[in-house]
Amino acid sequence: MKSGRLEAFSDGVLAIIITVMVLELEAPNETTLEAIIALLPIFISYLGSFIYVSIYWNHHHHIFQMIESVNYKILWANLHLLFWISLIPFTTSWIGENHIDTLPVALYGFVLIMIGISFRILKNCIVRHHGKKSRVGQLCRIKRKDMFFLSAYISGVMLTFFNTYGGVSCFIIVILFQIFELKQLHNTI
Repeated sequence: MKSGRLEAFSDGVLAIIITVMVLELEAPNETTLEAIIALLPIFISYLGSFIYVSIYWNHHHHIFQMIESVNYKILWANLHLLFWISLIPFTTSWIGENHIDTLPVALYGFVLIMIGISFRILKNCIVRHHGKKSRVGQLCRIKRKDMFFLSAYISGVMLTFFNTYGGVSCFIIVILFQIFELKQLHNTI
């Protein structure tokens, strides 16, 4: 199968995920500054999740621009990734509605861990299909930063049970590193 069809399907799913997240944002009933401030936790959780989905879309896009064909393992690995990303709107809404309470933040972190693992599985399937020496094989090889991101997510989930904002800070650190990584990716392609 050509990779373009899988990429188009994934783009559609990710667009729906972002649409669902934005539909969760409700305008306040009042026209006061206090009403806007009350919505701040919901907006901040939306913003973080939008950035996460955007980062994964960017990475996905770059990888699939480098390949021409996919096999059934890549198809299933991609669906696995999309499943975990599709849980972002639920966890984002739960965090926003509960003002960054422990369990919603921990579940959000768990979903981020699973997204990271499923994206690693997808990359491994792509490397096996196209070869380690291929251009995409070189791009998708396991790097220390991958282990750092996974460790930061796990630390964030564990820290959440002691200090919710500490856990959230771990997730924000990963966002910042991944944005920097995307900039480097754009410069190498």
